[in-house]
Formats: sequence, structure tokens, C-alpha cells
Amino acid sequence: MSKDSPAPQHKINLRRPDIMEAVSAQVLSHYRSEIVESIRANGGILSADGLTVKLAKEFGFCYGVERAIDLAYAARKYFSEHAPHTPIYMLGEIIHNPEVNDQIRNMGIQIISHKPTDEEIELLQSGDAVIIPAFGTEVSTRKTIEAKGCVIVDTTCGDVMSVWKRVRQYSKDHVTSIIHGKAKHEETKATTSQARAYGSGHYLVVFNLAETDFVCNYILHGGDKHEFLKKFEGAYSAGFDPDLHLLAVGVANQTTMLRGETEEVQRRFRAVMEKKHGVESIGSHFRFFDTICGATQDRQDALEKMLLTPPNLLIVIGGYNSSNTSHLAEMGEAKLPTYFIKNSTKMQSDKLIVHYNQHKKEEVETRDWLPSGNIVVGITAGASCPNNLIEDTIRRLFELRGISVQELLKK
Repeated sequence: MSKDSPAPQHKINLRRPDIMEAVSAQVLSHYRSEIVESIRANGGILSADGLTVKLAKEFGFCYGVERAIDLAYAARKYFSEHAPHTPIYMLGEIIHNPEVNDQIRNMGIQIISHKPTDEEIELLQSGDAVIIPAFGTEVSTRKTIEAKGCVIVDTTCGDVMSVWKRVRQYSKDHVTSIIHGKAKHEETKATTSQARAYGSGHYLVVFNLAETDFVCNYILHGGDKHEFLKKFEGAYSAGFDPDLHLLAVGVANQTTMLRGETEEVQRRFRAVMEKKHGVESIGSHFRFFDTICGATQDRQDALEKMLLTPPNLLIVIGGYNSSNTSHLAEMGEAKLPTYFIKNSTKMQSDKLIVHYNQHKKEEVETRDWLPSGNIVVGITAGASCPNNLIEDTIRRLFELRGISVQELLKK
């Protein structure tokens, strides 16, 4: 056991008023922006000398992200006061934002793999603290950490846990979980492990409508099983057999996918099951549950509304590996010039911006990106992006026009 560590336990009360009051003040000092709050109070618009910045109605930190960060900060405070020599570990990133993760690391919280290696598991001692991030973790990982006697600080988002409840029920009912998501994403890996929680469940992850159609065609017409398994390698459960395990399916999803696409996945699976087994038998072969995160949907709806009267260009701020942020960028790219940046330093000048290209999966440069004259720049941000980074972006935009935001807001 680590020196000065508390007695082995799986949970501690980090929500005590004395802890949370201090934590709230610390989190606000790191991530709050009075400028963003001021612009928001003014209808989300700030204009000067031909440049208008327009904020989406909903953007930035959601409740689940705020809760995860609060609990990580609370863990740091609790152990600093009650057991200062206790190591605190984080399973991967707490959220998909590099600046926030750097801040967590700077507080002395050690980052280990989301699925720890044997060597990392060896490091863990009874009484050490382990933070489970907002995406959750795999069932086997949690069991391993519990067996080591670690103190678990679980920041898993409630919306994610709702999905878990649904796929566990599918598993109990011998219904294969069809999960609309990214097979390698931490949240989806955690969810697929829940589908196997009772040992007999199966799952298949579909990323998009093309993969959905491939599976639906197989359900209806059969096909080459070897080709199917090769195509979805890494995206299905051990022992999965498409000839056996696609007779009854239940759709769920990674909570940060596009709602419209998930609804279409559901519609196509329902249609093929009705065609295959008959409308009267649909209850035995198809189930679904709305598991899109409310905050994700709010941000998508707000951007959709902004795009009804499109600005000249759109800036999307957030971590490049953030699923909900990447979908906001996709929505923008379909309508207007869109620049996906992780922070304001990427706007190097009014002639050069460095931004993330999701198709190439790398940063690219675009020249002459910020037009002169009267323009409107739309801004939105993913649910894991703090307001201080949004402020930095707004400041930088006006700086490129030679305008001080601070002076502007005084007028």
C-alpha cells in the first residue's frame, strides 16, 4: 500500500461541500471566460470595423465534461489533504481536449493507457487512486483495477451509462448489439465490453451508412462470411457469426455521433428486419433506443440553425480526436469554408491558418483564409472545449484586424 494512503476502498465521497466549493473556484479560474459570457449575454454577437463574430447558441463544455473535470480536481484536492503521497492515475484522457489533459497532468495526475498494459497494472498498488474518464472504461479493466484494491474515481458520463444499460439488456435477451460508432473510440470500446458483460452477448460496430447497408444486404441475401468478417475485423465480438447473430439485433450508438445518421441506421435495420421476418414479427428481431447525448444534439441543432443564414466562414474549436467536435466540423464543411482548430495559435495570420483535415487525418495549411472587408465569422466548439480557448480564438480574430476585444467590450 502506498505511504499515507487511505484504507483500500472502491469509492470516496468527493462531492462534499468543502471540497467542491474549492474545486469550483479552481476550475473557473482555469477555464472560465468573462468575455465569452459577456458576448453570450449580448445575443452571441460581437462586431467592429467590418468583422462580426457570431457564436452558436450552444457550444463548449457540457454537464458531463464539467462533472468529469470537477471530480478529477476534487480527487487531487482530497488526496493532497488526506493522503499526500498517494499516486493518482488517469486512464487515458479525461476528455478529448489536449489543453485540459495537459492541465490535469500538470496537477500531478499520472496518465496511463486507457486499457493499461501489464507493466502499468504492475505499477498500481492497493490504495492508489485511479480516475476513470468521462468515456468510461472496459469491464475487464475496471475489474482488474478493483482487484488491485485501488480507489476508483469514476467520472463516466451518465449518457454513456444509459447506453451501457441498454446493451446489457440486449445481451440478456440474446439480441446482438449493433453499435453506431467508431470501433477504436474509448467510449465504443467500453460499450462493447458491456455487451459482453454476461458472457453470451454479441456486438457489431458500424461506422456509417455504407457499412450499415453492407450488413443489411447480408441479413437479407446472405453472402461470403469470410468477406464479412474481414471487412469488420476489430469491430465485432469474439465468436461472432453473421449467419447466427444477425437474426435479432438492437441498435445503440456512441453518444457523440450525428443524430440524423443514427436514426437512419435504425430505420434501415428495422426495414430490413421487416422485409426478412415480416412486420408482425419485428419485435422479436429488432429493437432500438435513443442514446444520443443531449448536449451533443444541442450543439448540432445550434450549428444547424446558424447555418440557415450562413456566415462567411466557420471556425470549430476542439480536440482533433473529439468525436462530437469532428461532427460539428463535418456539418460546417458541407455548407461553407470551415476551419477545425485546437486553439487560437493555429490562426498564424490573416493570410495563413493551420487546421485539421479529417479526411487526411492531419493538419493542413490554408492561405488567404480570412477575407478583408465586411465578413461574419461563425464560431462553435465541441462539448470538451473550455470557454477560455473560445475566448482566445475571438481575441485572435479581432487582433488580426488590429482590434482589442477588451477595449471593444468597454464601449
